[in-house]
Amino acid sequence: MPLLSVEDLRVSFHTRNGIVRAVDGVSFTVERGQTVGIVGESGSGKSVTCYSLLGLIPKPPGRIEGGRAIFDGTDLLQLSDPQLNTVRGRRIGMIFQDPMTSLNPYLRISAQLVEPLILHEGLSRAAALDRAIAEMAAVGIPRPADRIHAYPHEFSGGMRQRVMIAMALITRPEILIADEPTTALDVTIQRQVLDLIKARQAELGTAVIFITHDLAVVSEVCDQVNVMYAGRFVERAPVNELFTSPLHAYTRALQASIPALQTKGEDLYTISGRPPDLSRPIPGCAFAPRCETETRDQCLTDRRPELVEKSPNHWVQDCPGCLGPLRGNPQS
Repeated sequence: MPLLSVEDLRVSFHTRNGIVRAVDGVSFTVERGQTVGIVGESGSGKSVTCYSLLGLIPKPPGRIEGGRAIFDGTDLLQLSDPQLNTVRGRRIGMIFQDPMTSLNPYLRISAQLVEPLILHEGLSRAAALDRAIAEMAAVGIPRPADRIHAYPHEFSGGMRQRVMIAMALITRPEILIADEPTTALDVTIQRQVLDLIKARQAELGTAVIFITHDLAVVSEVCDQVNVMYAGRFVERAPVNELFTSPLHAYTRALQASIPALQTKGEDLYTISGRPPDLSRPIPGCAFAPRCETETRDQCLTDRRPELVEKSPNHWVQDCPGCLGPLRGNPQS
């Protein structure tokens, strides 16, 4: 039985300009110790998917329209805020995208690290402080006993992200949600943070949901990958199969956009156009206006494509236009 099973999740934002269907029928599972990736461009619905599981979307305008999220036998979407407080930060931890805005600039690191231990485990402040220092050491922060009383602005970007990882893992959660944890970091620090997350995951046995726009990062850390576009998954497969046999045009376009895969001296490949306006109905294939396959004229116009299993555990939207070869691209 999966540790987390999300079924037909639908999340909308009711705005003055209309109803934005940010997540439109998403389903996935997370096994114990597994790393599941959710990848796609900004605005595809990745973060909203995971924030809604923990009741972190603003209400209003956000509204969960339907679906279930079964975590260890309990539907997270049906829990009240007090009930969710027993899950958030204790059984499900989260690394937010920007540590400078996620950490309270007015509080010392010590106050922010000991809080979940005091709230969720009932530790004394002294015991919580000792545990916090040990966790800072575990994530590679030098001189943790001295630096734990510093303020966030006294840490570099990479060290702040290490603090966020320590805070998310300090209660030994069963699931860690990592929301673009390396976006604001340079390549060297990015590597250190990814290695740190993998090392702590292996040590603690934590399952990870990894949200990113970067397929190169996905290839390094994930076991299973969900490719998201316009609020829906367009493809789902084990990471190795996704990279060796990508099927959907959007997945192949994302892969072709990885700079390391480009031929030296040639122009970098970019996906043309813009994502659709999710406040307007999409009658057919959402990717059709940007599709660059030889069969793009076959993209569905009368219905939204659905996920179908093309090979064992490899699912893709059944849009004929998006399954054809990319025009003029050798990686298709």
